[in-house]
Amino acid sequence: MRISILFFLICGLAIPGVGVADGSGGNTLASTMEVYVFPKAGQQSEQQSRDEAACYEWATSNTGADPFDLHKQSIAEAEATEKAKATAAQSGRGAGARGALRGAAAGAIVGEIVDDDASDGAEIGAAVGLISARRRARAASAQATEQAEQQGKATQKATEEKLGNFKKAFSVCLEAKDYLVKY
Repeated sequence: MRISILFFLICGLAIPGVGVADGSGGNTLASTMEVYVFPKAGQQSEQQSRDEAACYEWATSNTGADPFDLHKQSIAEAEATEKAKATAAQSGRGAGARGALRGAAAGAIVGEIVDDDASDGAEIGAAVGLISARRRARAASAQATEQAEQQGKATQKATEEKLGNFKKAFSVCLEAKDYLVKY
């Protein structure tokens, strides 16, 4: 992907589907990453594109992060988090029925032992088992959902830190080439 981005930049072409326009009406690599670059030494836009491409490569190799790959990764992580949360919400399904069956079996045994009436014990056991199992299932589902959300936030934060490090490296390189850089 980097080669095609560099090709578009060096040729002065717009990058398809990416970018924020700079003042000249074209897209720049920096503007696609919301990094604002001003040529302090009066560099022409073609030179700026070449410098940005060189700094992009340098920052990528020095940080190990490619902002375009990080963007795709961020989207995949958000989708995975939502899927994990949905799975966690569905994990308690059927718990009430299973709890009622277990409770009925235990209640029948206790009822038979206590007053020789398994049906009353089974009925009470089923109700207690149903309520207890649903309560545990809801708590487990809420905990699993919260855990999925926390994990998603942690991975998003790590991705944002990688992007921040890339932008710092990219900016340092451009500043060394006599550009004013802000992000």
